[in-house]
Amino acid sequence: MLKRGLRHAKSVAAELGVLSILLSSGMAVADEAETATPIKHIIILIGENWTFDSIYATYQPKRGDEDEKADSRGDDDSRHRAKNKQSVLNLLSQGIVTASGEPGPNFSRSYQYQVNTPYPETYFIDARAAKNGKTLYEQAPGTPSFPAPNTAYIPPTPGPLSQGQAPFDSSVPDSLLPTIEPSIETQDLGLLRTGASGLPMFSTDTRVPNATALRNGSFPSSSATRPYDSFVGDMVHRLFHMWQQSDCDVLNATPANPSGCLNDLYPFVGVARNDGSGSNSMTFLNVSRGDAPVFKRLADKYTLNDNYHQPIMGGTAVQHQMIMTADDVHWEAFQNVNQPPSTSVANPDPKSSNDVAFKTDKQWTNCSDRSQPGIAAIVDYLKTLPWRPSPNCDSGNFYMINNLSPGFLPNGTIDAQNIVTGSKVPPSTLRTIGDALNEKRISWAYYGGGYDAAVNVANGSVDPVDQLIGANYCDICNAFSYASSIMGDSEQRKAHIKDAIDFFDALEAGTLPAVSYVKPDSLVDGHPASSKLALFEAMIENIVDKLNVDRNKDTALIVTFDEGGGLWDSGGFIPLDFFGDGPRIPMLVVSHWSKGGNVVHSYNDHASVVKFIERNWHLKPLTRRSRDNLPNPVMSDAHPYVPENIPAIGDLFDMFDFKDKD
Repeated sequence: MLKRGLRHAKSVAAELGVLSILLSSGMAVADEAETATPIKHIIILIGENWTFDSIYATYQPKRGDEDEKADSRGDDDSRHRAKNKQSVLNLLSQGIVTASGEPGPNFSRSYQYQVNTPYPETYFIDARAAKNGKTLYEQAPGTPSFPAPNTAYIPPTPGPLSQGQAPFDSSVPDSLLPTIEPSIETQDLGLLRTGASGLPMFSTDTRVPNATALRNGSFPSSSATRPYDSFVGDMVHRLFHMWQQSDCDVLNATPANPSGCLNDLYPFVGVARNDGSGSNSMTFLNVSRGDAPVFKRLADKYTLNDNYHQPIMGGTAVQHQMIMTADDVHWEAFQNVNQPPSTSVANPDPKSSNDVAFKTDKQWTNCSDRSQPGIAAIVDYLKTLPWRPSPNCDSGNFYMINNLSPGFLPNGTIDAQNIVTGSKVPPSTLRTIGDALNEKRISWAYYGGGYDAAVNVANGSVDPVDQLIGANYCDICNAFSYASSIMGDSEQRKAHIKDAIDFFDALEAGTLPAVSYVKPDSLVDGHPASSKLALFEAMIENIVDKLNVDRNKDTALIVTFDEGGGLWDSGGFIPLDFFGDGPRIPMLVVSHWSKGGNVVHSYNDHASVVKFIERNWHLKPLTRRSRDNLPNPVMSDAHPYVPENIPAIGDLFDMFDFKDKD
């Protein structure tokens, strides 16, 4: 455990000072707020860019608590055992791979295709719309070969601070590492020096065995030549690209996959975009061989959901909007600019009949107007689905679909120059869960790694350590930093927007607010290429060790990811509107009330976190259009991953068992 001395004491004093302000203003202390469950404090920890299968591909769940108790009693009731046996949907359980990671009897379910030329003149989300259909990638003469994995964005070697990311070389002294990364414990700081590829960036990743002759489909990420503690390549994950990768057509629908999305164009879309990813999207870790040990251990001990989804097709910013607003942010008039400049609006139509790359790959779209490029393909597909999902695109609104920073700098200053060009988001009036909590005088905070340094840089600091740490603060991950009601109010900013260091101080001091959103900095968030999952696991372990859920029975930790990052997943998803849902991502609940190694199959996405907060603290849905208005899913044994009452999103209450536990 890192000792912070005077800084720690000052931080605790600051926490107590804020507490006294809240008390003097009549705001309820978290422990005193009325809740529907024993949970008085919820912590939401959000990593970056892994799908469910990419981590849990070969996971085999423990049997339930009752099974183990029956075994200890010598209970041979087979019906009892069958009732309590846990199951999981992953590559192993479907026979796509074996426990060793080799192809299984149903390996063909992971096959990927290339769309044939000539391409349609307009954007398409299903290969059936292409004039000549699609062709299976094969290692055979005269057929398109399966793309090789790539070192996209991976650091070739350790470097200095100016490299901007780990791994760091010897020019960065060991004594500086705790300052650079205070979210992990001392014994894990060495992870900041390891894992470079040793290969040129954007080259074939020859660390993968048989990289240039891989069999079409899923393949193991880790091997003797590319161990788990390695930086691995990134891949495309943007809204229009992900819809196209999903290859959706209702004619392909089945009871277990009512969307008809085949998810079989993943490498094709990445290669067409020329993003250097190759087949990176098809890799998976093998927990049965020692990969992701913290994720395996937590799943064995607590509760895992294998039907939790990224809520929006695309990348980081929009997912964090959903987990904090149950919606997506749109352009609001700023300095008489009523809509984003046309140069920042996406046009995903193919460049030509032989080039499927987009004409304009930008950040805004008006999805209420089906005449706009790319809109009709998605909206018309939604109309064919039996539950007739509304696009949920308010007339005339331009919605953010790809990463854009908030118009507020970390110190609260408005960056007007970049807003008017469409490269930042104007101050937003979109209602957040923070606004709802404020109205009920329920304490909350957003803790972002590197936030203090980012404020220093916004205030003019040129200190190289501030520059490094501040650059790794994720401003697009903080949906509250887009909100005028919070980021535009200095008192609200001071009370609710904090550094990850403040989270650990509050955790140790026992002064956590009722709701804590925790976002790692980019060094430890697990994002492929810029971080490693091992670093995110180190931060998780630090939190879990300090949390001690047997002592803190009123506190629960939710661990999830913003989105799948373009990695492939074998599970289906339910389109709810124009924006998504998208692929499955991991979600764990670590709590005294979630012990047992259980796997829950109810359908959820990031709006479920908002719904849990609302139900537990007796709040109403945020707005008329936010996804927290959707009902809880009614699940059945016949199709355990498809709600009977589509569209529906859970509130996570079934992740807990609030009966007495030892």
